[in-house]
Amino acid sequence: MGNMLEQARAFFDACETGQGWDVCKVFCHPDATFSAQADALADVSTVEGYCEWMKGLLTPIPDGRYELKCFAVDEERDSVAAVAVFHGTQTGPGGPGEPTGNRVAADYVYAMQFEDGRVRHMTKIWNDVVSLRQLGWS
Repeated sequence: MGNMLEQARAFFDACETGQGWDVCKVFCHPDATFSAQADALADVSTVEGYCEWMKGLLTPIPDGRYELKCFAVDEERDSVAAVAVFHGTQTGPGGPGEPTGNRVAADYVYAMQFEDGRVRHMTKIWNDVVSLRQLGWS
């Protein structure tokens, strides 16, 4: 349990703090897949792509940070789930227009499938519509 949980925590923190694929890749298979039922992530199909998307998100939301609510491992299924809230304010450039100064508090879950001690697949469960509305982007 220790190794999978430690790897998942290190990956989660690196990804959520915008360190990008260069840092996150040590915790993942090179071809790790990604899925989400969120329009904002419709074009993202790899964990690499998602890590870079998160890195880019911290440009318009430079104070972006996570509040971890739960971190759980399911050894039988080689899975780890992280439940968190992403907080931040759009004060930086990027997004669909000028900075709005609006805040976001977005609940989300990472469901990570492991193989040989590294992330093989990740699903993000997130209601992007609520988040985009909070930011004034929709």
